[in-house]
Amino acid sequence: MSDRRGIAVETGAHRTWLKWHRGHRFSGDISFTRRRIAEGMLLGASVEIDLIRFCGEGFAVLHDETLDRATTGTGRVLDASQEYLRGLQLRDDTGVPADHPVMLIDDLGQLLLAGECDENAVLQLDLKEASASIRDVDITAFAAAMSPVARSVILSGGDAGAVERLSGAVPDMPIGYDPCHDGAIERLIESRDFAGFVETALKASPRARMFYLYWELVLFADAEGYDLIGAFHRAGRRVDAYTITAAVPEVLPKVRRLLALKADQITTDDPVGLEALLVKHL
Repeated sequence: MSDRRGIAVETGAHRTWLKWHRGHRFSGDISFTRRRIAEGMLLGASVEIDLIRFCGEGFAVLHDETLDRATTGTGRVLDASQEYLRGLQLRDDTGVPADHPVMLIDDLGQLLLAGECDENAVLQLDLKEASASIRDVDITAFAAAMSPVARSVILSGGDAGAVERLSGAVPDMPIGYDPCHDGAIERLIESRDFAGFVETALKASPRARMFYLYWELVLFADAEGYDLIGAFHRAGRRVDAYTITAAVPEVLPKVRRLLALKADQITTDDPVGLEALLVKHL
């Protein structure tokens, strides 16, 4: 029997997925490894990775703008060639190099094609680029890699225009939108115009199926008497609350409230640990 820990939790009739942030299933996992991504897709998990431009065509599966912390390379990702990136290894959270290569977008597509994907599995491609920085050749490379696996992924980002440009080349691919960037959180805390925030987000990305909301913002609105998750649900959209970084007792009441508000996903760096914490304190 397969190990189903860290996939989802049930609250009454509602299921909330525990999304594997940067491909982490357990605390201390190395970000963006082939093994964890393939495992998550096989088990039917919601898995997230990041995409950032490099100097070749397409994107690297990395989060930071520089290579020094997370890989055995140095310098900006944007200055790195395909050949250089393919020669690098990922580092663990203590900085020790590990036997896991850096992936590019075509490697990711091949990984999904070669592996078995559960019908419930979704790989979130979180785009870290603004629309102005994306070239036509990047879109072409993205489409070539993702078109064969479009139904197993969702493209998201904080720049709705960038997501639209990329997704336009892969019509079958669903998209999501994160409206919590560029000072939006600070403005909302000051204005308390929660309904306006939701309306603006829906207008910015009318095709988005999933909206990604900073979890503390969701709970701030809740304390002010406004249900952000419910508002997006009424518009026919789903909500991911991000990111619970550690499965520690202090987060338990907050996660329970997110579950009570019917978050569709909770992003976490320790899905298995968070599930165990919730089960232990039922």
